[in-house]
Amino acid sequence: MITGTTQLLGVIGHPIAHSLSPVMHNAAIAALGADFAYLPFPIAPEHLQTALDGFAAIGLHGFSVTIPHKQAIMPMLTEIAEVAQAIGAVNTVCRTEQGWYGTNTDAAGFLAPLQQIDRDWSQTAAVILGNGGAARAVVAACAQLGCRSIQVVGRNPEKLQEFQQSWQHSSFAENLSVRNWSDLPQLLPEANLLVNTTPIGMHPHDQASPLTATEVQQISADTIAYDLIYTPRPTLFLQQAASQGAMILDGLEMLVQQGAVALELWLKQPVSADVMRHALLEYLDRKHSAI
Repeated sequence: MITGTTQLLGVIGHPIAHSLSPVMHNAAIAALGADFAYLPFPIAPEHLQTALDGFAAIGLHGFSVTIPHKQAIMPMLTEIAEVAQAIGAVNTVCRTEQGWYGTNTDAAGFLAPLQQIDRDWSQTAAVILGNGGAARAVVAACAQLGCRSIQVVGRNPEKLQEFQQSWQHSSFAENLSVRNWSDLPQLLPEANLLVNTTPIGMHPHDQASPLTATEVQQISADTIAYDLIYTPRPTLFLQQAASQGAMILDGLEMLVQQGAVALELWLKQPVSADVMRHALLEYLDRKHSAI
């Protein structure tokens, strides 16, 4: 129930109609009985500063940030957490007495399901497919996990070098190296953690995979294959990895867990990730049934 005392949260992006964040956040808020509401705000890039000023004027409590604002918003914030500076992107903003505080919960969301697995992460070789914005959060997460090596694989040598150089002064990337896609046949057999950060395989391109049939055969049964995509479930990449005996994880859990971390920052109380996950799965099932 929205009343005159209800405080507002939200998510900004352009476009934003596809966002699942309102589904899971409002479910968790309702379960807590908290006097908050979480709304989608479509903000065009040229209106970002105006939107921030408006949010301050109406006392918006905090908001999530998605494409295309994760980098653009950073110069407009009063304070930025170290992890967000390392990743080079902000996905969560809180209002403070000093102004707007930005952080990034993607790394924490990525880590959450891995931390439930009994494994010696100091002996783990991580191979990350793709070198875009999502890969940056995964690099920071793998560094926090204590992985023995973190290898980012891409197709554009210049962009790979730029990616590596951008981490030069960061404590999050001591074990980071970049490799060309043609090196995958040598990297895959040794990979204990294989992460797809590319959009290859995302709905509606369900039959696409970042790996060829030959590359798939190089995946070890000891590997954890993790796809940041959450529709379809599972992706072809994860189906391929499972066929090799690998443990598989998809992006739905990362979405849930990063959202739970953000909501706890705003509400300053524990939040049920189970409620958020259930709300998302129920929504996706309904949507799939309607197709």
